[in-house]
Order: sequence, then structure tokens, then C-alpha cells
Amino acid sequence: MKLPLGILTLALALAQGPALLFAQQSDDDILRDALWTRAASAKISARPSVGLALSGGGARGFAHTGVLEALEYAGFPVDYVSGTSMGSVIGALYASGQPVDEIWGFGRNAASFKVSSDFKSIKMLRLLITDKLITPTYITRFIEGRLGTLTFEKLKRPFACTAMDLRTGEKIVFTDGPLAMAVRASVNLPGIFAPVQYRHRYLVDGGVVDFIPVEAARGLGADWVLASVTGSAPSKMPDSVLMSLLQVIDIRGSLLAREAEKNANFVIKPEVGDISVADFDRCMEAGETGLVEASRRVEAAKQAYLIFSAPRIVEKL
Repeated sequence: MKLPLGILTLALALAQGPALLFAQQSDDDILRDALWTRAASAKISARPSVGLALSGGGARGFAHTGVLEALEYAGFPVDYVSGTSMGSVIGALYASGQPVDEIWGFGRNAASFKVSSDFKSIKMLRLLITDKLITPTYITRFIEGRLGTLTFEKLKRPFACTAMDLRTGEKIVFTDGPLAMAVRASVNLPGIFAPVQYRHRYLVDGGVVDFIPVEAARGLGADWVLASVTGSAPSKMPDSVLMSLLQVIDIRGSLLAREAEKNANFVIKPEVGDISVADFDRCMEAGETGLVEASRRVEAAKQAYLIFSAPRIVEKL
């Protein structure tokens, strides 16, 4: 028997038995699409709000750009954004209103930005025999050039990013104040780059304590959180002190991610192969991987969101 296409009947049917409805095909696919259009276009007061949490991962984190493109193409609402480390850079650009195709430009031009030079030019002997850490020239220049005049309050979407206080180990969640400083702190690898000093704190990369900032997204007001998580690179013997330190940080982040993923409502996890934290000349490769994986998973994300949303949609009708 064909079900009527009225939104109220559809929402009630979904609320009464969402698993059964989504298990069916044909007519119910049309009904699901109709409900998705209704939910995705509704004001935030009439549906559960959506948070997007972007993990760390260095150059691998550029996969988030592909995820953003797939979500936008599918019409997936994103009300709040949170990010850690590279996720904070991509998230801040997106929350500022920068179009996704312009964020892709970061990946295309990463080599000319010389971001990798901040890693490749590091003299490990200098770090070992002196007490002076370095300031990442090109990373700082990139962040200041694109975000330097903004504050959190001026963003198009509410945004949060995380860092760690190096003296106390405390997780710091930024939601107001100067944006560039907060993002710069969130990408600041400990043991290599000098801590970012802000007020009474000495701040380093948030991925050490919060690899996927799911709770930061909820703190902004998100009812339902989709996490974009970059998988870790295959383990291999590092060939330098720098790569050893980066791999330790990477492994630590992967361990934190396992628990954080359980707290998200849905996870998209691009497998970015052997791209390392410092492979900024491979950003486009990571982004394409994110686009392919998110495109493959977006229908399942819609289904998960609609099942979660059914009671709210019925209540507001």
C-alpha cells in the first residue's frame, strides 16, 4: 500500500517506527527524501541542531575539506563547527564564511605557502642542544593572513577550537576573542614549536588532549554531532627525531579518537593512507580521499540524523 506524502503523516510514521521505515525501499525512499528536504531546510528551532567536529591530523586533516564539500552538495545543515589542530584551521575558514572551493585553494597552494618548510627546515641538533624552541613562520603567516582580523564573535557560524595548557595539561576550549591566536595555538606542536602565550597560559596543540572536539561542538549548542576523523598513517619506523615525535603525537591522538568517536552521533573517517602529518604537498590527495568517503557515507548520515530528528519534527508540526 502506498503511503501518503503529507509531511505530518510521514513524520508520524517515522517517529513510530523509523528503523522499519528506512528498511523499506521504493515509495519509502521518496518519503525519506521528502522528510529530508523538510528537515534540512527547517529553521534550527524546528529541528535538532547539527555540529561538525573536525579532528586533528596535520596535513591529513585536509581531508575535512572534501567532507565539507560532500555535506554541502547533499544539503546537510551545519549549525556549529569545532576543530582541533588542522581541523581548527579548516573549521575556522569554513565558520568564517569562506566558500569550500576557496578552502580547496589552500590545498592546491600548500607547497607555495611553504608550510612544510616549517617542518623540513627544523634542525634537530639545534633543538637538542639549545633551550630555544622555534616559531613556525609560514604557518603563522598563513593563519594571520586569513584570520588575523577576525574574532569568534564575527564568524558566520559559531565555532570552537581546542588547545592544551602546557603547564597544567588542561584542555582549553576557545569560543570567543581573537580567532587567529586560538587557531595558531590549536596547531602548535609541542616539543617543536614554542608555546603560544595568551594571558597566563602557554598553549600547544589541542590534539594532545582532544583529538576530536565532539564535546566542544555540544558546548556550542549542537544536539547531533557528525565527526570527521582522519585515520592515522600506517606505523613505520621513523627516520628522524622529528618524525619520531610526530608519530608519538599521532599515536596519542588515535588513542583519544577511539573514545571520542563513541560520543559522536555519526562518524565519517577518510583513510588517508601513508600521508604523514607533515606532508603538506599532499593536501589535495587527502582532500580527495575525504570527498570520496563522505560521498559514500552521506546517505547513511542523513538516515541517522532523520531517525534522531523524528520526535522533534513531529513536535514542531
